[in-house]
Amino acid sequence: MPNQCLPISSMHDHAIRWRNVQWLFTDVDDTLTWKGELPWQTLKAMADLREAGIHVVPVTGACAGWGDHMINAWPVDTVISENGGVILWQENGQRFTKINHAAHQQQAALLDWVNRLLQRYPARALAADQSYRLCEVAIDIGQHTPRASADEINALLDELHGQGVNATASSIHINAWLGNHSKKHAAQEWLDRYSVTGKQTQQRAAFIGDSPNDSEMFAYFPLSVGVANISSHLPTLATVPTWITDAPGGFGFAEFTHHWLSVLSNPQAMSTR
Repeated sequence: MPNQCLPISSMHDHAIRWRNVQWLFTDVDDTLTWKGELPWQTLKAMADLREAGIHVVPVTGACAGWGDHMINAWPVDTVISENGGVILWQENGQRFTKINHAAHQQQAALLDWVNRLLQRYPARALAADQSYRLCEVAIDIGQHTPRASADEINALLDELHGQGVNATASSIHINAWLGNHSKKHAAQEWLDRYSVTGKQTQQRAAFIGDSPNDSEMFAYFPLSVGVANISSHLPTLATVPTWITDAPGGFGFAEFTHHWLSVLSNPQAMSTR
């Protein structure tokens, strides 16, 4: 099936493709949240998916501190935070945390360099949650500071990349880190842990996101969904999402969940489509 944007309601016409999906990897900012808040509809959708046997895995550039909150307060049993630098999970009633120690050891030097860089960008500041990060350094580009222009964001990314630093821009932060971890690598690692490899990834895992920052994940997961805020960026993505919902972050996730669970509850569609 060629890559194209299909309305989320068309999942019913492709029900068999979603039959065996057990893992849903999801972006957080402006995918689960909307305007900085987590709508109750999103929280209910995550709970409904868990009840249906679907493992929801937030994959985010958010700090380890936010990851700790998510794993304790949200209906999820795995969280990938700091772009794969920190993985938190619960298993058999116990809590576990895996930290990319190479990135952690280099964080202090990177933080010092970024602080000197920001002296040339007076409108920018470190993210408010920087003290809760273990592997990354995050620059606020619009969460609690005036919204950065595209030119300023690109200039900062160029400065970081020029120093050999990994850096991506989300809707609110530029996340920077040293090391070889990424959202995709962390997702691969987690699926490998449960022997979901190769073609099984196409059948048993899916992704939902909202921005070009997620292009690597869209490209990796054949089953992908984009929420409305991604629409204006679709031409720039290496692989566009197969399905798209018109609702914005949070509400788009809830709409997607509604259609997916409707598909799963229709055995006849599963056997005939």
